[in-house]
Amino acid sequence: MSASPEHRVVGRRTPRVDGEAKLTGRADYTVDHRLPGMLHGYPVPASIAHGTLETLDLDAARAMPGVVDILHHGHFPDLRRSPNSMRQGNAVSEVRLPFEDDRIHYHGQYLALVVAETLEQARAAAFRVEARYHTDAGTVAGLAAGDAEGDEVRHYTRGEPELAFGIAPVILDATYTMAAESHVPLEPHATLAEWREGGQRLVVHESTQGVFYQRNALACIFDLSPERVEVISHYIGSGFGNKLFMWPHAVATAAAARMLGRPVRTVLPRQQDMMTTGHRPASRQRIRLGAELDGSLTSIQHDSVTETSMVDRYIDACGGATPSAYACDSVSTRQRILSVHRGTPCPMRAPGEASGLFALESAIDELAVALDMDPLALRLKNDAHQDPRSGLPWSSKHLDRCLESAAERFGWAARDPGIGAMRDGDEIIGQGMAAATWFAARQPCAARVTLRADGTVLAACGTQDIGTGTYTIVAQTVAELTGVPVERVEVRLGETDLPAGPLSGGSMTTASTLPAVAAATRDALAALRKVATGPGGAFEGLDRDALGIEAGALVAEGRRADFAEVLGRHHLTDITGEGSAAPGDERQAYSFRSFGAHFVEVRWDPGISRLRVARVVSSIDVGRAINPVAARHQVEGAIMMGIGMALLEGLDYDPRDARLINANLADYRIPVHADTPELDVELLDYPDYRFNEFGARGIGEIGLTGIAAAIANAVHHATGQRLRELPITVEALMDRP
Repeated sequence: MSASPEHRVVGRRTPRVDGEAKLTGRADYTVDHRLPGMLHGYPVPASIAHGTLETLDLDAARAMPGVVDILHHGHFPDLRRSPNSMRQGNAVSEVRLPFEDDRIHYHGQYLALVVAETLEQARAAAFRVEARYHTDAGTVAGLAAGDAEGDEVRHYTRGEPELAFGIAPVILDATYTMAAESHVPLEPHATLAEWREGGQRLVVHESTQGVFYQRNALACIFDLSPERVEVISHYIGSGFGNKLFMWPHAVATAAAARMLGRPVRTVLPRQQDMMTTGHRPASRQRIRLGAELDGSLTSIQHDSVTETSMVDRYIDACGGATPSAYACDSVSTRQRILSVHRGTPCPMRAPGEASGLFALESAIDELAVALDMDPLALRLKNDAHQDPRSGLPWSSKHLDRCLESAAERFGWAARDPGIGAMRDGDEIIGQGMAAATWFAARQPCAARVTLRADGTVLAACGTQDIGTGTYTIVAQTVAELTGVPVERVEVRLGETDLPAGPLSGGSMTTASTLPAVAAATRDALAALRKVATGPGGAFEGLDRDALGIEAGALVAEGRRADFAEVLGRHHLTDITGEGSAAPGDERQAYSFRSFGAHFVEVRWDPGISRLRVARVVSSIDVGRAINPVAARHQVEGAIMMGIGMALLEGLDYDPRDARLINANLADYRIPVHADTPELDVELLDYPDYRFNEFGARGIGEIGLTGIAAAIANAVHHATGQRLRELPITVEALMDRP
């Protein structure tokens, strides 16, 4: 980076550049767009989870005021399925097309789409559609209904884990389960589709974390070239993974718009949003650990079963972090998936690893108890100083510093390890801890930066801002390299007509996008230097490389010309630079991961059966934080999601027929402000320049990993009860002695 210290903005606390637009209502979410002649769609969901649709009585619905059409299996265009390829960039969340046949695979599956003049009319008519079914026997309700193992899909082994386990002097063999979780984004899924140019061009406003993936998938489905499809997503009210890839409602909405020759907008109601747009799948995980008497791990075996749907094979890789988590010569992970009559699961913040680390970090704590060893000391003893899976050195790893710093701030040394030994009045205090980790990765990205004659700069990239602050960090990057104040940098994101950007997921956006933005900025500055040193330029005849950049101006030999002056001399309105960046061969030399530690205090009052998280102290190493305040908020939000995972959240399916019971915010419990504990989050500052020039790794996921285990471990310390099923409920504590 070339900015002088007084002009440096990357790495400094920076107010969000999109904050005013959100506060004033100028931020355009999908539901804010209204087009002339726009119609409204409302899906009709199946009320069973397994069977066949026999008849669909539409007469009453068609007679309702404002109804224009009702799309269903017998009245829908013949479309192609998307190839559903990550490599081709057209992955979708559910391959099955809407209304593809008369088979019902899960509760909430779309039977029809009512299209009417108003949302209220569409909704009212949808409730008048009458479906008759043949319900099939043998519904598979989920892992909780039995011990089915499913199909093996992944297996990793090094060393001889079975042999090492068999001869280990200290062993642990425990099984951990987790309920399915809903993403519950603040903004429900929404699609606005419009066909232009006589039905040859499709423009879609979508609440999506991947505009290019949706564009490519729609192009495949409607047999268009990608250039004939435009997807726009300027602002998103969170997604947490269930908006990464397209769902069937978007296809149905686009088809309706084409059939009717008018724009159609569909906004899913909360119930359907929870039933049909993915969830974190339920899991059952068996952990077997072997150790020497001094705590050295000799065997780790992590076997997982997670759910998928009858129509797609989604793999939630619970064992993803395990081979690299600790120094151990003999490790195996095995992943199975069980097809059940539920909607297709999808990635949810820290997919796989959040579930997997609940099991692994709980098991490590149980092993520490069996060894009569401090859980912190056990983790430090088995810290892997290079990646045990690949054998490569870490690009940058400071887990030991995370553990020690968080422990010191938490006051871990003063903890009485005795069960229920710490009290404050009527409350029993429990303290637990766990390590956190998440992989670091990048995706290809392109960007465009334009220096304008009015002294402002425009930065454009097709990636999305899902509420994490991408608009701001892009502006920071441009401001750093040009010296133009952040407030003079305009950022455009979330359009497929812009240079191709990455998915907003997997904590990859920052590391992927900023190098491309920097390359485009430097390209624009190089073009500006060429103009300035050319005939009639402000620095005519000087070597281009001699021109410095300072506060939005070119400087050399005691002279200064701001960008506007340079452009004005040549009657130019702007100069544009293009740039791109992609992963290189760095993964051949280093292994990239982020690490952290959570220390948790819970309070249990058995007299009134109240369990609460009182405080959380975390230290997280994600390299360099581009905007520290926003980064810290990401971790704090992840911690709150972890509290929900540990104590509150779970989708409740009827074991008799697999219908989802609590698809609403009244019955599905999530943390609220009253559940917020005292939070102390530290971001270590160890830039990882082997990963990218900014030294930044992603931060969205890692704050969630490990937190549920730390809570469960604290509950054990308070109560003596080792609860291996999430969510941990007051009822479970009361049911046990």
